[in-house]
Amino acid sequence: MQEADINITTPSTQSTIPVPSSYGANNIQVLDGIEHVRMRPAMYIGDIHSRGLHHLVYEIVDNSIDETLGGFNDYIFVSLNPDGSVTVIDRGRGIPVDIHPEKGKSALELVMTVIGAGGKFDKGAYKVSGGLHGVGASVVNALSEWCEVEVYRDGQVYFQRFERGVPQGDVKAIGLSDQRGTKTTFMPDHLIFKTTEFRKDIIIDRMRELAFLNKNLSITVQDPEGEQEIFHFEGGLKEFVLFTDQNRMSLLKEPIYIYGERDTTIVEIALQYNDTYQENVFSYVNNINTQEGGTHVTGFRKALTRTLNAYAQKNELLKNLKLALTGDDFKEGLTAVISVKVAEPQFEGQTKTKLGNSETQSIVETILNEQLSDYAESNPNVLKVIIEKVKGAAMSREAARKAKELTRRKSVLESSGLPGKLADCSINDPEHCELYIVEGDSAGGSAKQGRDRSFQAILPLKGKILNVEKARLHKMLENEEIKTIILALGTSFGEEEFSTEKLRYGKIIIMTDADVDGAHIRTLLLTFFFRHMRALIDAGRVFIAQPPLYLVKSGKEQQYAWDDDERNSISDSMKKMQKGKANIHIQRYKGLGEMNPEQLWSTTMDPAHRSLLLVSVENAMEADHVFSTLMGDKVEPRRDFIEKNARYVRRLDV
Repeated sequence: MQEADINITTPSTQSTIPVPSSYGANNIQVLDGIEHVRMRPAMYIGDIHSRGLHHLVYEIVDNSIDETLGGFNDYIFVSLNPDGSVTVIDRGRGIPVDIHPEKGKSALELVMTVIGAGGKFDKGAYKVSGGLHGVGASVVNALSEWCEVEVYRDGQVYFQRFERGVPQGDVKAIGLSDQRGTKTTFMPDHLIFKTTEFRKDIIIDRMRELAFLNKNLSITVQDPEGEQEIFHFEGGLKEFVLFTDQNRMSLLKEPIYIYGERDTTIVEIALQYNDTYQENVFSYVNNINTQEGGTHVTGFRKALTRTLNAYAQKNELLKNLKLALTGDDFKEGLTAVISVKVAEPQFEGQTKTKLGNSETQSIVETILNEQLSDYAESNPNVLKVIIEKVKGAAMSREAARKAKELTRRKSVLESSGLPGKLADCSINDPEHCELYIVEGDSAGGSAKQGRDRSFQAILPLKGKILNVEKARLHKMLENEEIKTIILALGTSFGEEEFSTEKLRYGKIIIMTDADVDGAHIRTLLLTFFFRHMRALIDAGRVFIAQPPLYLVKSGKEQQYAWDDDERNSISDSMKKMQKGKANIHIQRYKGLGEMNPEQLWSTTMDPAHRSLLLVSVENAMEADHVFSTLMGDKVEPRRDFIEKNARYVRRLDV
């Protein structure tokens, strides 16, 4: 395939990074084969849906990022091509193409066809790396209809093509070039993936994140129409924090920045406080997003609490506070990004979402304690602002404790009884039970009559719940609808008491009307679950019901439609049975209460025929951005978001 065929822009400027001489085939070590990758792809990329599809891009990009971490690359180009393929170009050293001394094949072919063949296992090739170099490239190759690799090194251009992981010939030199780097183009295999359509916004979110984490790196993303977005942030993590808090009011003039090195570990932190009541801490190890935290996050929290508390005590900033500060008090309104580079990271589990290196905790603690202490002494006014925020959080915590005690005495949060408005199911096995959270008494009545009482419970809500984005904990516990939800779920509430093991229902299904009010109530509920019961979302317990929008009738025939296109298709089909003489009647359901119990059951609640949307969080930073935009205090960002995304709305009645 020629370069012109895939509509990409090859960078013309050359890297200023010097070319090393010690990266060759002998740096590539072979561990295992890939015979069963195509048979069990989910073992390597998570799933064969959209998430796994986009993971292919990340694997190839991560190889280029490893070149960046090693100091050999400063540019990555990602193109979503018109034919559905993806191209990734870097200006790194280029994958070695010489013959491996033990395997008798080119290093390029080994990297692309053998799991465990890569430079990450050789300490001379990479001092710090993300995943397992070579694993990603070989898996992507195996799961692609075809994959083509061009390597620019030693003044030559080398080329090799693969089809479903099988080389279609040896590596060959196809020309001369003074560039260096690797260009990989692959077409996802439609026999493997349920969808092969890449989403630009998902790719952009990850590339932006990588650019924040590597301030010396520039990343260009090009869509199929040739439009480009360029990400380069000289401010690095400080700009990351500012981007995250762009819809919030910061309490500081600029984020606090920490950088330090101990032994082979590099620690980089940026943090600031805002006027909200939520905490947003994003952590990374060698550019891998550690969603479950780990020792680096533990070290950060301990040092932050100890250092700020010591400063406040020393300067008598807590003399009017009758409470002892706890670690939780320092979380309110905190936005932080923690990035560490570790030579030999030890992750807990296969998902690499939690760091286990014990030495990393003490390194992070030491560096943050030293530098934050120095910052505090030099910026007393900033520290006063932070401590005032922390004191407010402490007083809110105490108010929430009293509110919990009061409500417990009234049997609201902890009781063997259940909310009076809850119509519970008869069986008590959570894995086979469902809770429908329904908007209003009318819809609640239809749902109660139409449900299967054995496993479906109905909880109707009165009006809109509190916007938890703008409320502290004690205010939430004063809201009757939120208290009712907490009691019905049975999980308790708060970091110390909340437990998914106490959940009374395997599925929590939000069922609201398809109008503006229904969308608002759904967003309020999702905000509550995301901010205060995120574990339920991560466990795949939260769903959104999909009731039909239309009932299309012609004589005795009737069919339901879930959007305008389906409605039109059904209408056209009815006219062609009846040769254009059909008398078509279309009923628009503006609310769930307009459907009788039998209709609601057959279309929306019957497991054999219903359609549910699983609520998931693939990108925590982007999810936080959306919720802070929609539910925060700033009007302009919300207006801009609505105007930008209004064209995607398909099921809203105004």
